[in-house]
Amino acid sequence: MIHFILTRTAATLIAAVFVFAPLTARAQGYDTQATAAYVYDHASGQVLLALNADEPLPPASMSKLMTLLMAFEALREGRLTLETRVPVSAHAMSFGGSTMFLNTQDRPTVEELIRGVVIVSGNDASVALGEALSPDGTEEGFAELMTQRARQLGMMNSTFANASGWPAEGHRMSMRDLGILAVRLIEEFPEYYGYFQETEFDYEDRSPANRFNRNPLLGLGIGADGLKTGHTQEAGYGLTGSAQQGDRRVTFVITGLPSAEARAAEAERLVTWAFRQFVMRDLVAEGVELARAPVFLGAEDSVGLAPAEGIEMLVPALLDPEIEASLTFTTPLSAPVSAGDVVGELHVVQGVTGWDARVPLVATTDIDRGGPMVRIGTAWSEVLGMVTGGPDVAEDAPAY
Repeated sequence: MIHFILTRTAATLIAAVFVFAPLTARAQGYDTQATAAYVYDHASGQVLLALNADEPLPPASMSKLMTLLMAFEALREGRLTLETRVPVSAHAMSFGGSTMFLNTQDRPTVEELIRGVVIVSGNDASVALGEALSPDGTEEGFAELMTQRARQLGMMNSTFANASGWPAEGHRMSMRDLGILAVRLIEEFPEYYGYFQETEFDYEDRSPANRFNRNPLLGLGIGADGLKTGHTQEAGYGLTGSAQQGDRRVTFVITGLPSAEARAAEAERLVTWAFRQFVMRDLVAEGVELARAPVFLGAEDSVGLAPAEGIEMLVPALLDPEIEASLTFTTPLSAPVSAGDVVGELHVVQGVTGWDARVPLVATTDIDRGGPMVRIGTAWSEVLGMVTGGPDVAEDAPAY
């Protein structure tokens, strides 16, 4: 049920407020072991969870996603091809941890390096890609370029010191920034996103023990298809992941878990929660009249107001969604008015996730200018208003 309230707020402004009722409960906050987390729903653009999401934290190997983004952009722009062969420097070869076991005699292709980064989290592969894209050929130069590009993409809490996520002072990303990065990889580069689903890669049979993708959600049958794990002693265990079920896709980031097992369990639980606890609802249909606005000197004294487009919103599946909306428009409108004229705005706010939407309000019908009798009657009403001080107007009057 929807309640409408029409409130006269000023001589030239009317605002209508309606509330989906009853509003009896708020969705309970998601309880997680992660020190920071972020969950984003692609279809609605809503953030379902943000826990310490803007705090710059050590991202570990999850920051390799930025190196991959830079590589994908270079491929799109023709500065690299998948077949381009890349030299391996002594610096790139020097890294331990997770590697492809590259050496300075190798000339791997860009595609091999991408698979080495995505699947086996190769530190050497990340540095080799970074040096190939660096403006001065160094990893340091590439890290500066990564930071500049992050700022351009709105990732304001990310600063890079290297291409791999190797522990370094000042190398930080927020979970929201990692989410922004992951969404961009998924939506802007579908031609390369398939790499994230591959489960094995062994470059020239050098690393059989390190050939498996560490993403614990792949193969669980929950729609998971990416993206990148991370682990250092400082960062704990983290995962930037994404999953699709039906028409919905969610992308999430977690960090600070105490073990790989805890990371796997928390990631699966988070995906399950995001899909089962929220559903997409049609809140307002396009063209449905929500209120009427007075028309000055019109053949009709009012015109219907309707949203120019419908609004879908992700809401809690089992609890009342706590949705408020407001209609704002100038009154009276001056005749003539044409159907489809933008005359105001509809603003909807979902209290649980804090998501909101704004769409134009349009006139539903044509209202021609009134004839002589309308103009005479209007003039006479204005004279009476000046003499009597105007008619009494209720502070609040129901619109519907």
